[in-house]
Order: sequence, then structure tokens, then C-alpha cells
Amino acid sequence: MPSPLSADRSAPQPPERDAVDALIDRTRRLRGDVDAVRRDTVRIDEDDPRARWHRALCELAVHHLDDLGTHLGQLREGLPEEPERHTREEAAADEPQGSLIGRVGSAEWNLLTDEVSWSDELFRIFGRAPEAGGLSLDDLPSTLLPEDQPLLTALVTDCLVDGKPIDGEFRIRHADGRVRTLHMMGEPVLDTDGRTASMWAVLRDVSALRRSQQVVHRTHESLRREQHIARAEHRVAVELKEAVLPPWQSSLRLPDQGPGTLDIAAHYLPSETSALVGGGWYDAMELPDGRTLLTVGDLTGHGIQATSAMAVVMGAVRGMAVAGTEPGALLGHLNQLLETSIQPALGSAVCCRFDPSTRTLDWAQAGHPAPLLFRAGSGRPLPLPDGVLLGAASGVAYEQDEARLLPGDVLVLHTDGLARDDTSGRGGARPGTEALLGLAPRFAAARSAQECVRAVVEEFGAAERLDDACVLIARVGA
Repeated sequence: MPSPLSADRSAPQPPERDAVDALIDRTRRLRGDVDAVRRDTVRIDEDDPRARWHRALCELAVHHLDDLGTHLGQLREGLPEEPERHTREEAAADEPQGSLIGRVGSAEWNLLTDEVSWSDELFRIFGRAPEAGGLSLDDLPSTLLPEDQPLLTALVTDCLVDGKPIDGEFRIRHADGRVRTLHMMGEPVLDTDGRTASMWAVLRDVSALRRSQQVVHRTHESLRREQHIARAEHRVAVELKEAVLPPWQSSLRLPDQGPGTLDIAAHYLPSETSALVGGGWYDAMELPDGRTLLTVGDLTGHGIQATSAMAVVMGAVRGMAVAGTEPGALLGHLNQLLETSIQPALGSAVCCRFDPSTRTLDWAQAGHPAPLLFRAGSGRPLPLPDGVLLGAASGVAYEQDEARLLPGDVLVLHTDGLARDDTSGRGGARPGTEALLGLAPRFAAARSAQECVRAVVEEFGAAERLDDACVLIARVGA
């Protein structure tokens, strides 16, 4: 483009060919790397807003690199000789999809002779027949969308009156209704007396590039909305879980006095990222007949739906237990509740009822890890009675078992997410309980259930968990 200082100033010398070749080679390698990333994103879940944003960014980067490679190629080849008209038209017809040819054109408006000179590419960009001639500066704004016309008028006025370079974008509408976005760069050409003799400009069709940028913007905004909603839902789920789980933090004694009192403590361990609030719960309460209810469970899913379902289940368990329902029958009713709820869910649970007068534990389970009984420095899982997952089948009967506890025994109820490893469990233990059973010496030395819980948290608190977890520990008094 000529300098605004003088129309006669000699053009700058082109860069060394080897340097341009090196830039072209680096651009091609980078383009290949970005394209590989773009291909990988095709396999990402379309419903993931972050994946859509990543893909849009890759598309935008490919557009930029394609244009950069074409520009560098033109820089290496230098200014081509003007071909014959029919040759140019044939070349345009054969141009590859996405080529820069046909997307960049030039124009010059002579202010002294009113002559208008457009390149063939510019006619194609505007969708205008060459026989109609190029548009004058006065007529050019008429092809723009009405809201963009003042912008072009201001750019041209600043260029011709104040000698300012033109650098701006506007949109034009073709006769077929298509809208194109053009980027215009121009400057005045001065005569020997320093007066503006003409205006020269390069116009580039950046429609595809701007569409890619719009996709990036939309996907980014969608991602931000999704993240905002996720944060809000996470906050509500956390608050709901905190409101529903028992408020006691230190040890709880049930009943308050008498033989066979249980010293009880529990703890909730969040998932690895703390972003997945699940439907796990623990609970303990004294029943009207003097016995004690102990329960731990976990519902599938995460977020508000899981925590709200957990609240319903905990309320149902408490209500049926207060009514005197046996643990096995209680799980049967709970299974029917989940199966017929508006938002069906699967879950596992263990329900125990302890009689302090006889130190007898009646219990049942629904697809849940067995309680672990620690006695005299060693631990073992209680034999599992039959019981399928809650909500998995209709009309299921849950077997109920009985265990006799002794003073000093420690009973551990936990959800599946507490410990996961590749070790096969002993007896009825599931994989992951070996580490819990290894805590037997520490439980034997502990003076309270709270100390036992502290040992569990020290062992598993820093472990990577895909799901949150609950643990409830009851220590039998003399």
C-alpha cells in the first residue's frame, strides 16, 4: 500500500526468501498440531459446554493459521503479474474451498478524475458484475447494512480530510440476501504538493473468521452460564446436605445412661474435587422403646437431585424406625418408595437397631458393604444377609440378621466411596475394606468413637475419591 507521505515513494524491499520459507514451515507445523487437537475434540461429548468451547477455539485457530500461511506464500512469491481476464475467471472458478483467493481485493478512488479502479476479486466479494463498474465513495455506503453506514462514512472522511489510515470492519448484503463481513484497510495517496490525490484500500472478506469468533464467544458464554449454574447448584446441594445430616459433631451417647450405651461419632468426606455432592448419609437416633437406630446409605447421582432424594429417604427411615418397623421390613418399604418416586433412583443402605439391654444388633442391608466389627484388636465384616439395591426390583424381601455385641466392641458403618483399592476383601468384605480392617489396633487403643473416626479420617482423608463418603462408628459401653 503506498505511503500517505508521498505517492512517489519507492516500495519497501521484500524480505529474504529463506526467512519467509522458515516462517511458512513453522506455520504449517503449527497448523498440523492444531488440526490434530481439533480432530481429537470431535470425539468429545457434544453436551459438554467446555468441549464445545475447545472445539470452537480450534476452528478459529485453524482459520487464522490458514490465512497466515496464504499471506506468507504471497509474500514469498511477490506481486504476481496481472493475468488476462479470462484466465483470472478460470482460476477463480477452480480455487480451492477456503482459499484466500477471492477473499481479498483492492480498490483505488481517484479524487481528481473520479475514476474508480476495483480488482476482480473485489467485484466477487461484493457480488457485483465487473460490467457495472466499481462503486464510488459516495455510493459505497449504500451496500452496507444501515447500522454500519455511519462507520464507513466516518472512516472515509477521516482518511480524506485528516489523512488518517482506514482500519475498520463493516457488513454488506448481497443481492441474494447473504451478509458478508469485510475488513478494510486504506490510506490516502498524496500528490507532490501534499494534497490528497486518491485513496487506496484493501478489503478482505472475514465472514468465516468472524463466524468462528462468534462461535467461540457463544460457547464461552454458554460455558460461563453452565459454570455459574453448577456453582449455584453445588452451593444449594452442600447447604441442603449440611441441613439434613445430623448436627452433632462430637461423640453422641445413646441412650444417655444405663448399660449398653453406644458412644457414636460420624464423619462426611467429600470427593476428590469437592464438586460432586452425592447422596450419601449417616444417622443415629434413640427410638421410643429405648433401642438405637444406626443407618448409613448412599443414593446414585450428584447435586440437588441426589441430596433432596437423600433428605426424603432419611425422613422415611426415621419415621418407619420410630413406628417400630424391623430393619428388613424397613428396607422393603424404602425400596418401594424409591421405585415409585417421581425421580426414581438407585441406592444402597444398611439399617441397624441396637438393644442396649441385651446388646443385640438386628440389621439388614440393601446392596451395601457389611458393617465391620472390631473386637480384641482385630476386625471382620459381619456375614451379609440377602438384600439387593434399593429401587432395583419390585416386591423384594430383605433378609434380617442378628449379632451379639460385647462391651468395648467397635462397629463401623461406611459407604462404598470411603476406600477403594485392588485388594480382594476377606470374608464378606468388599474391595477397599482391607485398609479399614488394618485400623483394628488403633481402634483397640482408642478411648472413644471420636478417636476412631479421627483414625479413619487420617487414613482416608487425603485419598483420591471419585465420590463422597460417610462413616459412622459406634463403640459399645460397659
